Amino acid sequence: SSAGWLPLSFCSSSRMETYKVTVTTGDMVHSGTFDRVFITLVGSEDRSERTVLSTEGQDLSSGMVMELAVSAPDLLGDLLFVRLDKEQCFFLPDDDWFCSKVEVTTPSGETVLFPCYRWVSDKWAVELREGKAKKVFEDQHPILIQQRTGELELCHNLYRWAVFREGLPKMVGIDDPALLPHDARFSFTKAMDLLVRSKTALDELKLRSLADRKKPWTKWEDIKRIFWFNKTMVSGYVQKHWEEDWFLGYQCLNGCNPVVVQRCCQLPPNFPVPSCLVNPFLEAGSTLEKELLKGNIYLCDYKVLDGITPNLINNRLQYMVAPLCLLYKKTSDQLVPIAIQLQQWAGPENPIFLPSDGIDWLLAKICVRSADFSHHHVVTHLLRTHLLAEVITMATLHHLPHVHPLYKLLIPHMRYTLQVNIMARVRLLGRDGVFSEHTAIGGIGLIEILERAVQSLTYSSLCLPEDISARGVESVPNYYYRDDGLCLWNSINRFVKGMVKVYYPDDNAVVKDTELQSWIKEIFTEGFQERPESEIPQSFTSLEEVTKFVNMVVFTVSAQHAAVNSGLFDFSSWMPNSPSSLQWPPPITKGSTTMSDILKALPDINTTVRLMATTWLLSKQPSDFVALGQYPWEHFIEDAPCRLILELQEDLAALSQKIKERNAQLELPYTYLLPELIENSIAL
Repeated sequence: SSAGWLPLSFCSSSRMETYKVTVTTGDMVHSGTFDRVFITLVGSEDRSERTVLSTEGQDLSSGMVMELAVSAPDLLGDLLFVRLDKEQCFFLPDDDWFCSKVEVTTPSGETVLFPCYRWVSDKWAVELREGKAKKVFEDQHPILIQQRTGELELCHNLYRWAVFREGLPKMVGIDDPALLPHDARFSFTKAMDLLVRSKTALDELKLRSLADRKKPWTKWEDIKRIFWFNKTMVSGYVQKHWEEDWFLGYQCLNGCNPVVVQRCCQLPPNFPVPSCLVNPFLEAGSTLEKELLKGNIYLCDYKVLDGITPNLINNRLQYMVAPLCLLYKKTSDQLVPIAIQLQQWAGPENPIFLPSDGIDWLLAKICVRSADFSHHHVVTHLLRTHLLAEVITMATLHHLPHVHPLYKLLIPHMRYTLQVNIMARVRLLGRDGVFSEHTAIGGIGLIEILERAVQSLTYSSLCLPEDISARGVESVPNYYYRDDGLCLWNSINRFVKGMVKVYYPDDNAVVKDTELQSWIKEIFTEGFQERPESEIPQSFTSLEEVTKFVNMVVFTVSAQHAAVNSGLFDFSSWMPNSPSSLQWPPPITKGSTTMSDILKALPDINTTVRLMATTWLLSKQPSDFVALGQYPWEHFIEDAPCRLILELQEDLAALSQKIKERNAQLELPYTYLLPELIENSIAL
């Protein structure tokens, strides 16, 4: 997809102009190549000769910087772009080359930087624009316009949409990571690291011998035995406190799914909790009605799970609940459950369980945690981070060329997302995947939940300040996810606002950026299925609108994903705290449950260890981790954006110190939103 080439204009003079070129190969493993790589300089007046960089590959090894002279028959005028292409050595397999950047010094002494950070293959040439970001209406030269259009046409062909399921966000039409363009694939280091971890997870956790045991647990001591070898500081704390009421409330605020809890001002009609039943668990002399008015009553409602088709695990039908859990903020500032109903309908065979109900109460809390497991993995984690990120990544590749300022801003936050999601669809969600085989929802239930959940996928619910306000949880104490998340949201907002202002001086610049408008339109169309009720903008008319949306994107793929992913092993490795399924029907009466019944309700041995290995794998920090705010690839070269990046890093460092000081006072530190532990993108 080359731009329209200017013919070589051979002058009557035999004098040739010389351009000094410095080419940097990436420092990743296998960045280099033994193939023949060529460079051509394209200017506004002419183009250079197609010059070979290396014939034997010795100067294109990982991390190497090479210098060469490129000749042109005359001065090229303004340098428009650099073209890199490659030819395979006839006796060696195809060997892609990763170029970091190219610097060109003109005969007049001017040095021009062309960032690359892309793989060069035999299949198509790579054309590098000068490092200064440019919007579509700022390109005037016909060659630049054609180059820009050609780049986007190529990306449309390389990354095609496919339907995951009608009514759900679309996905990339590739089902094998090896078929992705090299730029979207894992680095060699990450691929090998993940391969080794995947193969050895069960061994590292000392669980290999139990992975195929399709039998129920018969002793609590056996569960403790497998857990003992693998615990973290947090999971050990979970195992110690999981039965305590305050800890269920803590997890509603600071566990892996901290987005369900909401203030309850009025009881739902399908959850008619009698005041006389719960008054004994309130402050002395108070009543449920008084506490509702004070704003001290909260609710977790898992109605999205109601009536979902349960899975078969080990050829046994599983059970699901769609509970409502009422919580009370005590004068000690602890949030504790005071009433649980396991299904969405009120009636004598669906009792309301209370803290005074003994073992029945413990089973009811386990049922709530099992429902939270399903809601978390499908709605909070899969739909609201992974699938959303995939849509935005696809739209970015389709509509924002490499020279566009928002491409430069967003692409570090799209790193590895397409491959991660492809692998998740095969290894986790596919027919033989872990979540299909070892969770109550299975493959059918997954689709059913997604189809419901997408109806409540709104723009405001993706924007943390608005979501906190809508759920009425602005003042609930000890809500560290909210506190740290809002600080991160504001830091990202300052950064994005500054970046947008650099490149869009006024609202008119936003309106006339046709690439930007196509980008948001495709997100609305392919990601949100043109649902007006989603509130997703179909176009941008102001700097404020662009800032808010980009802020949401960067927050979602970094901080939000970290908040709902990083604690997976911590909170679910002690399986009774977060069972992936229930093997016993929910109780319809009180007073008959025993601890033996609870063991029968918990997942089988093989399900327990398979999920433990999976959450361990998903929670591990990857080998080529890039923290939020770090941009090792220098897509921006101008002073203003580089200064904004430094300010963001200073902001995040200050926030990190603030969080650590708070955590030092906590018995259980909340670390999932420490900036240095947040990955820049959904890379696992």
